[in-house]
Amino acid sequence: MSAKFHLAQVNIGRLRAPIDHPMIKDFADNLDPINALAEASPGFVWRLTGDGNNATDLQPFDDALVAINMSVWTDVPSLGAYVYRSGHVQFMRRRREWFEHMDLYMVLWWVPAGHRPTIEEAKAKLALLEAHGPTPEAFTFKIPFPAPDEASVESVLDECA
Repeated sequence: MSAKFHLAQVNIGRLRAPIDHPMIKDFADNLDPINALAEASPGFVWRLTGDGNNATDLQPFDDALVAINMSVWTDVPSLGAYVYRSGHVQFMRRRREWFEHMDLYMVLWWVPAGHRPTIEEAKAKLALLEAHGPTPEAFTFKIPFPAPDEASVESVLDECA
């Protein structure tokens, strides 16, 4: 695990209805417990929040239905364990109830330890991944790159069945 670098991640999704719509209620009602699970998970460093305890009030895209989630973790395995092998996965399995399909919805990248990525930085990383595919500057769980001060990193299963 790199002591000089942390792993930033952003994921976005286009909600099927506004966050306060009854169709989205189960998702919205579980944001606090899922965020608390993240914060209690090994390797968690930081997460983006708006005026509340989540980022649903932030609207970084022209489309008000696009929601953003951004966090920083110590390493790829820690984030992978939270995303795919914790209570979080039961909500990932239900994502189609609340979100439309998107081909590109997540990107990972390394940041200096202590750095808090901005929304503009995250949007640039999404665009970089879309334009060039996985690179050391913007990658995925399936094709990860090691921190700049590490030699290797293992891929993480990026499916939740």
